[in-house]
Amino acid sequence: MSAPTPGRIYQWTDLTQMQTIRAEVCVIGSGCGGATLARQLAMAGHDVVVLERGGYYPESTFDQSELGMNAKLSADRSMRASADGGTLLLSGNNVGGASVHYWADSYRTPDDRLQLWADRYGVTGHDAAALAPAWDEITATLNVHPATEEYHNRMNQLLRAGAEQLGWEGHPVPQARKGCVKSGHCMQGCMYRAKQSQLVTHIPQAVAHGARVYADVEARELVWEGGKVKALHARVVHRPSNRVSDIALTIEAKAFVLAAGGYYSAPFLMRQDGLQSQLPMLGKQFGMNPTAMVHGLYDEDIVLWRNIPAAFGVEHFRLAKFDEAGAYVEGGYLLMANQIQPGLLGSMMPVMGDELGQWMSQLPRIGGTIAWIDDPADELGELRLAKDGTPKVHYPYGPLTQAILRDTIKKQAQLQFAVGARKLMVAGADALQLNSPADIDKIDQLEIRAGGLFMAAPHPAGGCVMGRSAKDSVTDSSHRVHGFDNLFVADSSVFPTPVSVDPSFTIMAFSYVAAEHVRQHLG
Repeated sequence: MSAPTPGRIYQWTDLTQMQTIRAEVCVIGSGCGGATLARQLAMAGHDVVVLERGGYYPESTFDQSELGMNAKLSADRSMRASADGGTLLLSGNNVGGASVHYWADSYRTPDDRLQLWADRYGVTGHDAAALAPAWDEITATLNVHPATEEYHNRMNQLLRAGAEQLGWEGHPVPQARKGCVKSGHCMQGCMYRAKQSQLVTHIPQAVAHGARVYADVEARELVWEGGKVKALHARVVHRPSNRVSDIALTIEAKAFVLAAGGYYSAPFLMRQDGLQSQLPMLGKQFGMNPTAMVHGLYDEDIVLWRNIPAAFGVEHFRLAKFDEAGAYVEGGYLLMANQIQPGLLGSMMPVMGDELGQWMSQLPRIGGTIAWIDDPADELGELRLAKDGTPKVHYPYGPLTQAILRDTIKKQAQLQFAVGARKLMVAGADALQLNSPADIDKIDQLEIRAGGLFMAAPHPAGGCVMGRSAKDSVTDSSHRVHGFDNLFVADSSVFPTPVSVDPSFTIMAFSYVAAEHVRQHLG
C-alpha cells in the first residue's frame, strides 16, 4: 500500500479569496475532541477537513512569555468571565485547542461516573470496556505514565507529605509527557515538544494521513434539509485584529462533526435558525469545574512555577459524602498543587500596596494548592446567547456547590498548615488571611458568589448532553444530534455531568467512539 498523500495546515494568509472546500468529513474544532477524531478518520483513509477559529502556532513560535503566550493560546486572553463576573472561563483558541496550555493530566474516566451516565442519563456504548481500547492506544501515543519522583517539585512533595500525614489517599498523576525538561511553562505551551498536546501528536498524525487543517476560520452557519447537513458557511479570521473578515468559505461534506469545546459547541448550535426550539436541552446541564485556590507563605523556597504542575493528586475527596439524612459532610473535588507563573500569581493576590509588596518580595517562598470541584448534578448551570450572539455562562452556585467550595478551601488550609505554611491567603475579594489552624473556621463566612472567591473554570462540560431523546438531551449515544442524520458532536459538551477528574482523556476516548459512528455513516 502506498503512503497517504500528506495534508496541510492553512492559515489566514493562505486564504485570500472565496472558495468551496469539499471533503468527506468536516470537523469544527481541533482540540482533544476534534483532533483525535480527525486522526482516527484520516488514518482510516477518509478525506477530512478541520476548521479552527484560532491561529496555528508551532512550538518554534513559543517564547514562554506569560502575556504573549496567553494572547496566542487562550480565548479572549483568559479575560472572559461568567455572566455574574465571578468566574474566569478558560479555553483554547489555537490549533490543538486547550491541550496546548493544559496540565497534561490524563485520568481515565472513573467507573462510577460512566455508570452514572448509563443509569441516570441512558448513555450506552461508553462503558469502561468500550473505552479501554481507545485509552490503551492513546496511552501509548501520548506516552501517558504516572509522574515519577523527579517531576515532583517542592509543592508536590509537600502535598504528598501532607496527604500522608492526614491520612488522605492520593497517587502520582498520570500525565502525557515525553522528555520533559521541567521548565514549568506548561500553561504557556511547551516549546520543547515534551508535553504531548494535540498540536504535536494527533494533529500532525492526521495531517500525515491527508487531513487538511484550516486555522483562522470561524464556522458560522449550517445549511441543511430534511435532517441532512449539506454545507457549512465559514469566514476567515484576520488574525492580527482577531476580527472576522469578508472572505467566505463554504465546506461541503458527507458528515459534519462539532468539536468546538464545552464553551462553544452548544452556542454554535443555538445560533442555527430553529434548533433551539427543536432541541430544548441545548445549553442546559452545563458544568465547568470551578476552582478555589489557597496561597501559602513558607520558610523555605517552593518556586511554584518550575517542574510540572500536578505530579501528585489527592483523590481522597473525589466523591462527595453525605450523612444518613442526606446532609453534605465533605468532599466532591480533587486536590492538587497549584502552578502559577509570577505575573499571574501577583495579579491574583487580593491585596495592594505595601501588603502586596510584602508577599511578592518573598515570591520564591509562596506555595499554593488548588481544588477542582465535581459540579453537583442537580446544581448545574446553563449556556445562553447574548443579543450579539456571544455565549454567556449562567452558573447558579447553589447551596451544595458553595458547601463543596468551602470544604475545598478548608482542606487546602488544613494541609498547608500541616506541612509548614506560616500563613495563608484565600484567593478572593475579601483577602482572607489565615495565620494558624485556629483561623480555618473563618472560611465559613466567605462569600462564594459573584467574585467573593477568585475562581477559574477550565473544564466545561455539557450543553449538548448525550441521552435518550430530544426531550432530555441533544445527542444520542452515537454522538448524533437528535433529528439529524450526519451531524455529530465530539467534545466535552456531550457529557451529562462533569467527569470528576481532568476531562481530556475522556474527551479523547469518546472521540474514538464518535469516529467509529461517523465511519459507519460514511459506509
